[in-house]
Amino acid sequence: MSHELKTGGDRGYLRIATEEAFATREQIDVYLRMVKDGTADKGMESLWGFYATSPSERATLIIDRLLDLGERRLADMDATGIDVAILSLTSPGVQPLLDTEEAKAMVARANDFLAERCQAHPTRFVGMTSIAPQDPEWSAAEIRRGANELGFRGVMVNSHTQGHYLDEAQFDPIFRALADTGQPLYIHPQTLPDSMIGGMIEAGLDGAIFGFGVETGMHLLRLITTGIFDRYPDLQIAVGHGGEAIPYWLYRIDYMHKAGVRSQRYERFKPLKKDFFACLRENVLATTSGLPFPPAIKLMQEVMGEDRVMYAMDYPYEYVADEVRACDLLDISDTAKKKLMQTNAERVFKL
Repeated sequence: MSHELKTGGDRGYLRIATEEAFATREQIDVYLRMVKDGTADKGMESLWGFYATSPSERATLIIDRLLDLGERRLADMDATGIDVAILSLTSPGVQPLLDTEEAKAMVARANDFLAERCQAHPTRFVGMTSIAPQDPEWSAAEIRRGANELGFRGVMVNSHTQGHYLDEAQFDPIFRALADTGQPLYIHPQTLPDSMIGGMIEAGLDGAIFGFGVETGMHLLRLITTGIFDRYPDLQIAVGHGGEAIPYWLYRIDYMHKAGVRSQRYERFKPLKKDFFACLRENVLATTSGLPFPPAIKLMQEVMGEDRVMYAMDYPYEYVADEVRACDLLDISDTAKKKLMQTNAERVFKL
């Protein structure tokens, strides 16, 4: 152990963790129902068929920690030196629910519960609004309610909604609400839709090991290639897990997109006012959730800029004290480290 982990800024910065999950008992029970009655897709059956039923130590610890927005979570934060947790309803939220009215009611109750817990611990917890994109206009209203009534500082979406992505025109009310409230959108992974999952379950690659990042990265690329930042130039979109590999691939993505525009190979590829480099340096944010790996963090900062990368733990799916220490010991300037751990999050979420 290189150093003791304490809250309060003893290393010159606070630690703000920006992708931290919670669940409600109602949510877990609905997932179990969907797995049992066959309405869950293959990916959800693989993920929540395990976490919601397995007696393994990992599964039971994660469920117990997801359901706690009180003393246990605060104790875990204290033990790893996390000053502030930015909280959101765990993936896949209510987006797989086939009954839209049930989805809206359930997510509204979850948002109310999160607001109450944030009010109970205002110096430790910050909330993000969760939505039901099955009803875009309702989701837009919920974004405004979260910002104006519940005190939330961002919006969480769990990638696709039953195989539909936010670049589709019916979801524009969500972006109008984000523009109106000035809030960032965080795109979190969820299980792959049946149309994409292929043989990944059989290979054991459908979840966080690989499939999550592939699908979520594709979602962000779909938005950029259809000009989301040309239409909403101030919009801020965050993704986790090292930017879902996009910073590493950026040169090739940008080059091949421009080549595709010139060749007119794809109908949806149109010239963009901002190329991919500009989008990642002006409109996209990446977090370290699940990837406390110094080479990856430094690559993100080099490609995107020091102002575009934020710390996240990915609690409770990853809860390892030495991962916090790895970020504390990064070989970067003190200024860059404070941006990573504290001040970028304060700016983005207006803390």
